[in-house]
Amino acid sequence: MSDPIIHVSDLKKHFKVFKHHRGTLRGLRNLVSRQYHWVRAVDGIGFDIQPGELVGYIGPNGAGKSTTLKMLTGLLVPTSGEMRVNGCVPWRERRTYVATLGAVFGQRTSLWWDLPVFESLSLLQHVYAIPQERFQHNLDEFRALLEMDPFLDTPVRSLSLGQRMRADICAALLHDPTLLFLDEPTIGLDVVAKDRIRTFITHINRERGTTVILTTHDLSDVEKLCDRVMIIDHGHLLYDGRLEELRDRFGGKRELVVDLANGETTFVPKDAELVAREGRRLTYRFERSRITASALIGQLSAHYQIRDLQVREPEIEETVRRIYEERLLEQA
Repeated sequence: MSDPIIHVSDLKKHFKVFKHHRGTLRGLRNLVSRQYHWVRAVDGIGFDIQPGELVGYIGPNGAGKSTTLKMLTGLLVPTSGEMRVNGCVPWRERRTYVATLGAVFGQRTSLWWDLPVFESLSLLQHVYAIPQERFQHNLDEFRALLEMDPFLDTPVRSLSLGQRMRADICAALLHDPTLLFLDEPTIGLDVVAKDRIRTFITHINRERGTTVILTTHDLSDVEKLCDRVMIIDHGHLLYDGRLEELRDRFGGKRELVVDLANGETTFVPKDAELVAREGRRLTYRFERSRITASALIGQLSAHYQIRDLQVREPEIEETVRRIYEERLLEQA
């Protein structure tokens, strides 16, 4: 295995937060009585990410996702711990380091507000000192994949949210970064715009080998894009592993939908529950820990002639909710 592109060990970031007094005379009390408390935004996390991975980094508001991302991009200095990204310590070697990464934050833009999109991208060519031939090659590829031609000459301030997000992703990749940080890249977008951006992210990860770290509240992004998931809550990593393993461990009940060609629907399979019947369409619910889908299909095939079938996985939202519930039970 190659050296990790990101190495994090026992990383911590604690903030000193002023405690505001409430009630009458609060202004005076806040002035003369300065009380503080510490917030542990990130509290001892560690992980390695290999080149070319596409990792979903998820958690509720206040979990520590954005704080981690800001340390990884060099915007924040950790309280303690070890971090190396692309061979650099991000906050110490910022000039060298930022040339190797791209970043897109859903609520902010790296483009010039009053300039047309093409002019903003041309300025970034000079900022990153991108050779003309490489700049043109990347721009041509990205504008085709992201369907940017209709708004290349439009001022950034006049773009829709989906158009601006596509332009920002293009801008973040013009200089061929080996590492891309995406913070809520599909927030507020319609289904078509989300699909276009997801397709592009998959392309640059697979075709260019770009390592991608994705934070999002839209768990369908994670399902469609990521094989590996890291879940953080209250500054601690609750889970780090493959998405399929996450489902196996916390996913709860699956469903098997079977369309029968003929036969009476009277058979009750072992370790499964019949939850719906619509004519010859039967829906069974089963625990993956008690019976596999193939074993259940085998039981049904012995009694029925099956025309079609489909296995439904539980929604990832339900899976993540179960992880948080287990965490709360451990702390109780």
